[in-house]
Amino acid sequence: MARKTVSSGHTPHRDDKGRSVRSAESGRKPQSAHSGDSPRTARSDMTTSSSDGDFVDARVLDASESVDERVARSLHEQPVEGEDSGPIPGMFTRPKVVDFTARLKERRKAGLYKSLTRISIVVSATALVVLLVWMLFFSSVFRFEISGIKVTGANQWVSSNEISAIAAKQVGKSLLLVSTETVENQVGALPGVTSAKAEKLYPHGIRISVKSEKPAAVLKSSNNTLTAVDSEARILNTVTAATVTGIPEIQVSTLKGGLANDAVKQALKILASLPESMRQSITKVTANTQDSITTEISSGKYTIVWGDASQLELKKAVVDKIINDPSKIGSKHDVDVSAPLRPIIQ
Repeated sequence: MARKTVSSGHTPHRDDKGRSVRSAESGRKPQSAHSGDSPRTARSDMTTSSSDGDFVDARVLDASESVDERVARSLHEQPVEGEDSGPIPGMFTRPKVVDFTARLKERRKAGLYKSLTRISIVVSATALVVLLVWMLFFSSVFRFEISGIKVTGANQWVSSNEISAIAAKQVGKSLLLVSTETVENQVGALPGVTSAKAEKLYPHGIRISVKSEKPAAVLKSSNNTLTAVDSEARILNTVTAATVTGIPEIQVSTLKGGLANDAVKQALKILASLPESMRQSITKVTANTQDSITTEISSGKYTIVWGDASQLELKKAVVDKIINDPSKIGSKHDVDVSAPLRPIIQ
């Protein structure tokens, strides 16, 4: 039987932009009505007959090709030189199938890991802080020990043992907790101490530096007991055989009575203010009343009547000028400066 050829009777036409538009039927190759080719082959031939710039009817595209076949074709087709290379290998891949249950488990696992990490960091930091606090404040690393107490500046009237006893009240504490201010205040309040400075000696000690004054006078009671006192009538030390050279001596009936006597208190203020050279030359102090304090210098060579402890600076200046100027003192021995602007020389 003769093969019948089917041809399109339509002529090409152009679109609004002047491009040639060929119908899908005009692009078909002649084929026999009794062709044994498969529909897929025939349709493939129909879709590949269009030329560059032509429109292709989407209705004739092969939609029955599976994803696996399209992936396989994109990976195995080789581009022909000078022609359209077709699909780029690797551009079309099988979409990833997400297992939401597995993903949820992963997220929970990641969240648990983060929580455990944070907890471990907090626990480690807390343990480190606790260890540091224990080491600094409760361990023996910085423990204040009695053997670490150092005292400088003490004398026979200001006992270093008494100063050490004040610092020893804080022995056993961490040196970081020891209050140097408390030590300074308590030591500074001791009779005979004019100033005190405490500094820590890490890791176990403390140094206390004091400035000690000599006694303003020594009170000699009726039983010949010598008691050193400062300018405020505070007891520095009590001895029976102490060196009192250069320290003025005041006779009192009893120590307690002498410390409470106003005349003795005025005498102590006067004696404490005198220069050391004059203090060492004083051989006798008389304190009958609080406004008649009298001192003898150089075994009675001069007798100075001070009155009370007021205007001491002026009184000292007047006495110094009179006894060191032969034209004024002459052969006289008594100087009364109880009224310093009108001194009396006899």
